[in-house]
Amino acid sequence: MLRPIPFLALRAFSSSCRSLAEFSHVVIGGGVVGTAIGSELQAVAGNNVLLVEQHSHLATETTSRNSEVIHAGLYYPKDSLKGKLCIRGKNKIYQAAETGKFQVDFLKCGKWVVAQDESEAAYLEKLAKNSAENGVPVSFVSPSQARARLPLIRAEYGALESPTTGIISAHDYTVFFQGQFENNGGTIGVNSTLVGVQFDRGTSSYTLGLQDESGEQFEITADNLVNAAGLHAPRVSNMLLPPERHLRSYFAKGTYFSYEGKSKITDKLIYPCPNPNASSLGTHLTFDLGGQLKFGPDLEWLDIENASEIDYTPSAGNLEAAYEAVERYFPRVREGRLVASYSGVRPKIFSAADNKKKFADFIIREEEGFPGFVNLIGIESPGLTASWAIGEYVRDIYHL
Repeated sequence: MLRPIPFLALRAFSSSCRSLAEFSHVVIGGGVVGTAIGSELQAVAGNNVLLVEQHSHLATETTSRNSEVIHAGLYYPKDSLKGKLCIRGKNKIYQAAETGKFQVDFLKCGKWVVAQDESEAAYLEKLAKNSAENGVPVSFVSPSQARARLPLIRAEYGALESPTTGIISAHDYTVFFQGQFENNGGTIGVNSTLVGVQFDRGTSSYTLGLQDESGEQFEITADNLVNAAGLHAPRVSNMLLPPERHLRSYFAKGTYFSYEGKSKITDKLIYPCPNPNASSLGTHLTFDLGGQLKFGPDLEWLDIENASEIDYTPSAGNLEAAYEAVERYFPRVREGRLVASYSGVRPKIFSAADNKKKFADFIIREEEGFPGFVNLIGIESPGLTASWAIGEYVRDIYHL
C-alpha cells in the first residue's frame, strides 16, 4: 500500500488575511465530510473555496472518534440518503484503491452480524432482504460454519456475512481529501471560529464573522456557504435561519473499550443484532489497522444542547453493561480485560425517544430563501464511509 500523505502545514487566519475579500464557497467544518466537500468544490474550474476549521488541525472531533468502519450499507432504507451515499462512498474507496493511487490505509476485512435466538435469526432474514434491495452482497453463515471458522465467537443461530465491510484510517482519509483540495488551490483556515453570519439579499452573498485563537475578529464574504460543522451544525444554521426554522441539537455519546488480551479472536468485525428498543447498532467488536481489538460504542444520551459542553471522558461506569453486551457473542471475555479507552459523540436530529420511533436520515439541502446556503445536519454514521459521495452530492446541488 502506498505511503500516506503527510499533514501539510495549515495557516491560521488573522487580520493579515483580510485581503482575501471573497470566495466562491466557504465550507464550515474541517472534518472528513467538510474536507471532502471542499475537495469536490475546489476541483471545479473557476471556484475559489475556503475551508474553515475552529481547531488547530483538521478532523479532531467526530472524525477522530469513531470505529473507522467502511460500512457496506446493510441497514439503511433503499431510497434514504444514508443508504445511497454510504454505498456510493464505499464503492468510491474500493474503486480508487484499484487505481493504485489511493494513498490511504484500509482493509476490506468483512463483518458478521451474529444471531443468538430465533427473533435475531428473523432479523438477519430481514437484513438480508434489505441488503438485496440495496444491491449489497451478503451471505448466511450457519451455526456449524460459524463455530468452525471463528470458534471463539458465539453465533447460536448463525450469522450474516458482509464481505464489503472494512476499516480505514480516518486520519489518512481526511489527508487524502486535504491533499486534493490544496493541490487544486483551495485555502484552509484553522483556529478560526464562526461567530456570526449574514445574508445580503442585494448581492446574494454571505458575510461571515470569524474569530482567531487570539480573540481577534475579522470578516470574509462568499457567494455560497456550506454548513458541514458536524456537532455544531445546528448552532451554525441557527445563526442564519429565522427563529421559526431553528434546529435543536441532540447528542449521543458512545464509549469504546480496548481489549487487553488475546488478539487472534476474529479476522471479521462482529456486530450483534440491534436491540429493537435502541437507536444504535449495539456494542460491536472492531479492530484497527494494527490489529488492536476494541468494543463499542455503547449509547449514552447527553442532556446538553451545546456541543462545546461535551465531556469526552470515557464513561468507565458503563463497563459492567459493556461486559454483558460483549459476552453474548464473545463468551470468553474476562473481567479486567476491557478498559474504557475513548469516546465519540454523534450529532442526532431526533431526541432519544423519537430515535426509537423513526429513521433518522441525513439532512443535506439548500435552504429555501437562502440561495447557495447548503445545510448538512445529523451527519453521523455512516458519515465517514459516505464522505466522498457527500462531497459529490453537495457539488451537484450547485449544478457544477
